This record gives sequence, structure tokens and C-alpha cells, in this order.
Amino acid sequence: MDTKQAAQELQGNTHLVWKEKSRREVFTCRIFSIWESTCRSPDDELKVYTVLDAPDWAIVVPVIATPMGLEFVMVRQWRHGAQELSLEFPGGVFEKGEDPQAAAARELREETAYAAGTISSLGVCSPNPAIMANRVHFFLAEDLQPLERQDLDEDEYVEVELVPVKEVFQGMGRPPYIHALMGSALALYAQQYS
Repeated sequence: MDTKQAAQELQGNTHLVWKEKSRREVFTCRIFSIWESTCRSPDDELKVYTVLDAPDWAIVVPVIATPMGLEFVMVRQWRHGAQELSLEFPGGVFEKGEDPQAAAARELREETAYAAGTISSLGVCSPNPAIMANRVHFFLAEDLQPLERQDLDEDEYVEVELVPVKEVFQGMGRPPYIHALMGSALALYAQQYS
């Protein structure tokens, strides 16, 4: 029995659990794969569901004290799905075998040219548990120290911006704050620090 099933049994919800019988990969690319999962329902019926699988992600909420007050270190970048610019917390996918905290620290350094003196977990969520198999790990980065330069991937075009915390709270859900996972990161930050 895996950890998820054990947790569900402890909650007394085993009558809702579906059991996967088989899976078949139907598509794969550089950043994700799609597979069909054949599952047995609680009523003992077999059904097929499509699941997107990808590496886990890290999202970092970097906070820095400036003469203007507390500000977030954010990145502005183009998002192909939305076909628009998005202002976001830095983050990205784990490298194979990478520890979540190490992934968060690496993404922060690469995208923003800041290193965190302290980095702590804010929580872990499923980005879209209906169709996605991966997890997103949220971290708070404090005691930031500037580095010489960003270390972007060859297809990354990112501008770093310091944005007042209040402005991000007021703007979330409206352009350029369009990325839903940034809302989750902001909520976890608020849960910890409001």
C-alpha cells in the first residue's frame, strides 16, 4: 500500500478510493508524458482516465526588505499557453533525483540572481489533481544575497522585478498576475505571515 492510500485509510475514506489496474503511456515530450490509467471504481467498474505526468515543481516566494518596505523578487516572462506575459514567483521543475529544497534554491539562483540565506517549506499541493500526477512544492526564501548574474536555460527570457508585497496581493488574479499557482503560493505565504 502506498503512502496516499494509507493516509486515506486513516481518514476512513476507503469507500471512495479507486484502484489503478494498469497504465499505458500514449504521448511523451521533453517536459511531460500522458498516460491512460485503467482504474476500478468503488462500485467495481473499470474506467479509463487520462493523466498528465511531469516532474515535481518548486515555486519560491523570495522576500526582501527594501527602503520601500517588504518586496517580493518576481520574474516576468512569456507564457505560451496563455499567449501573454506573466509576473510570477521564480520556480521550475526538479532535476532528476533533486531534493525539493535544493530545487527551490537552484531555481531562485538561476532565475533571479539571488541566493537565499534561509529557505523554508510553505507547503505541497497537487497543481490539478483531476488530471495531473505531479506535485508543486512551495518555499519561502529570506535573507537574500545578490549574485553576479542569472543562469537561465537557453529558452528562458526572464526579467527580474522587485514588487511591493501589497501590490501583489491587490493584483493577484488580474494581468500580469495570471498564473494560478502564484495565487496558491501567495495564500501559503499569507497563511504563515498574516
